Amino acid sequence: MAQRPAEQLHVPVLLERCLELMAPALAEDGAVAVDATLGMGGHSEALLRRFPRLQLVAVDRDPQAHALAGARLARFAGRFHPVHTTYDRIPEALAELGFGDADAVLFDLGVSSLQLDQRERGFAYSYDAPLDMRMDSTAPRTAEDVVNGYSEAELRRILRDWGEERFAARIARAVVERRAQAPLRTTGELVEVVRAAVPQGAQHRKGHPAKQTFQALRIEVNEELDVLRRAIPAALDSVRVGGRVVAMSYHSLEDRIVKQAFARGATSTAPKGFPVELEEHKPTLRILTRGTETPTPREIDENPRAASARLRAVERIRPAIRHTAPNTTRYEA
Repeated sequence: MAQRPAEQLHVPVLLERCLELMAPALAEDGAVAVDATLGMGGHSEALLRRFPRLQLVAVDRDPQAHALAGARLARFAGRFHPVHTTYDRIPEALAELGFGDADAVLFDLGVSSLQLDQRERGFAYSYDAPLDMRMDSTAPRTAEDVVNGYSEAELRRILRDWGEERFAARIARAVVERRAQAPLRTTGELVEVVRAAVPQGAQHRKGHPAKQTFQALRIEVNEELDVLRRAIPAALDSVRVGGRVVAMSYHSLEDRIVKQAFARGATSTAPKGFPVELEEHKPTLRILTRGTETPTPREIDENPRAASARLRAVERIRPAIRHTAPNTTRYEA
């Protein structure tokens, strides 16, 4: 069966609000925006259409996302600049393309609809598929490697820390016992192990009993939180004074990282009791959202996966310090 076009597969989350928050930074001709999570190109397409002189750098680690979004956005050749890399390398992607500062950066974090809906990629607990979960299909480590290769203590740690799983110890022990008989190869086999390990009375308190286990494995396989901890400061360092960074997250671990990075930049660094706030101690960011903003009921009806989205945004009000990291791969639009 032929793959449907990207625009038919995905409804961008909080699209109008994202555009509204970025618009003041993108008003000038030749403005540069970074879509740090290209996915299927919904947010990128909206940005390119809304701002007809915008230059857009589109980052994603998933080659399949680049293929689908590249076809969708081919008509914007010359203004659409895709780069195959992780979003902690935004400064290097900009430099490679010959851009200096960005005017706005957008993050739509977490697993994409493309990745969830393609059964063979193994992200979803509702389908029986190979235990893969790689966002970048060229990366060496899969969920199967983690499930069958990590020690019981390591499995317990990632289930507890990345999945916030109450029954991490029971699930880790059950996985180790099951794999001693035969390696776990599929999502269905893993779901069976989790169901057997989680007490019956707790099976549906937070939705599917394997939801948090799958979240933990996906984060571990893709090093998502480690990359995000580097990515938010890198994005903040990449925007000019007056530039904006907008981030949508879908679970508390992501949102906490975003919130803390934004709060650090919006807080004075003057020592406590210091009589005068020097220029270098003044905040570098201004927070644009009050707490987190969430999708409207209508948006959730149109796209139920948007229900857990939490949006935060900041504006740079003082210059940044630069950081660098290697290794980006540019895709031709």
